[in-house]
Amino acid sequence: MVLGVEEENIREIDPKKIKKIWLNFYDEGVRYHIDYPKIPAYEILESTAKRIPDKNAAFFFGNYITYKQVKDASDKVLGFLKSIGFEKGDKAIVSLPNTPHYTPIANGIMKAGGTVVQCNPLYTTREIEFIAKNSEAEVMFCLDLIYGNVEPLVNEGLLRKVIICGIQDFIPGASPAEVPEKRSELTSFDEVMKAEKVEKYAEIDPKNDVAMFQYTGGTTGFPKAVMLTHYNLVANAYQVREWDPKASPSDTGIGLLPVFHVYGMTMLNAGILVGGMVIPVPDPRNYEQALQLIQDFRVTMFTAVPTMFVGMMEVLERQKYDLSSLRVCVSGAAPLPLEVKERWEKMTGVRIAEGYGLSEASPVTHANPLYGLIKAGSIGIPYPDTLAVVVDDDGNILPPGQVGELAVYGPQVMKGYWKKEDETKRTLINGWLLTGDMAKMDEDGYFYIVDRKKDLIIAGGYNIYPREVEEVLYEHPAV
Repeated sequence: MVLGVEEENIREIDPKKIKKIWLNFYDEGVRYHIDYPKIPAYEILESTAKRIPDKNAAFFFGNYITYKQVKDASDKVLGFLKSIGFEKGDKAIVSLPNTPHYTPIANGIMKAGGTVVQCNPLYTTREIEFIAKNSEAEVMFCLDLIYGNVEPLVNEGLLRKVIICGIQDFIPGASPAEVPEKRSELTSFDEVMKAEKVEKYAEIDPKNDVAMFQYTGGTTGFPKAVMLTHYNLVANAYQVREWDPKASPSDTGIGLLPVFHVYGMTMLNAGILVGGMVIPVPDPRNYEQALQLIQDFRVTMFTAVPTMFVGMMEVLERQKYDLSSLRVCVSGAAPLPLEVKERWEKMTGVRIAEGYGLSEASPVTHANPLYGLIKAGSIGIPYPDTLAVVVDDDGNILPPGQVGELAVYGPQVMKGYWKKEDETKRTLINGWLLTGDMAKMDEDGYFYIVDRKKDLIIAGGYNIYPREVEEVLYEHPAV
């Protein structure tokens, strides 16, 4: 018997029978079970805008933006999309850095019944072309600075409408972005904001309708679109919100994680659910600016990747900033080296709680308690309504301490891969998502990522995991 269940294989196991030994370590006030509303993902913004319409949702280069203004802008995006014949089931590419454009655009697309196709603004023409063809998207919202990479696809007729956005669109006194050339396929975001507001939204089946495509190498190698339903996105936003029992509308966050990835988008949605204010940072590598914003706006919490903490510490060695407003920081998207965690906490006095997720799970599945026991080197414990086990190559559940592949189960797990039925079947087993990450669980239910399954090195009959080697290298002062 493993984990308190008679069945030991995820192919037959009843998830309800798994013993959740990690529940003893949940922060006080955090529930294991949440009644997730079966609503479209855009209802997160709608409900907050109705509850606190005049509350500031964002601050951007001197401009405060209220929740009502964000909601109204999303209705204008919807009105524009309807005017060009965009229908339920259509896809629209969104290729933007962290600016106030993202929330109204993404919500406007979803209100139309469309799918938001996430796209890194640093992608080349070839990469954008792949996404456009694979997703079947004919509409794209992009930053004016990257239009040169998009133009060949307009010339080919691959994209029938491109909306040009500029950082200056939300800067007081600045002229909005203009189209680089006058042609019927191009429209400025400023023109979109002149469209008629539409408040009749598409009917959505939250558990089946796909809200977002997130492209990933995923657990099987080649780029593919993860299909995330409205229910997936809503569930993960509620889970993130639940994980911080101290969160309130008075919170201010700083948007360092890119919204073109589901990690940044989900953190943004969770902040909207709380009703807090976010300060989007278009260039998260500008660590001086980020630290100045944390100090000036009394930021209470932020989520980042390990390299961002390293970059901030390099600045903090040269200049002091007041970071006393921070309650806690969260690290994800890549393993957090122990040396980085310890150095940050010593320099700032602020804890880092490491978490874990992947695109196929919307993305968060694990995190260390924000205020309770944080175990260095651990990704923490499963989120509310999330199960996690470690399995061998045959799907058999392994006991604590043994290394195998991490499998997760929960409401945030994807619908599947777009046009990749075989890969979906290999990755989703009886509702369980095989993550492709090698992991182990300790006796308390804390999980530890050892390495990617495909990165395993076998030498002389021994299993060697690169992360273990990297941790030793990090101990050297020259690294």
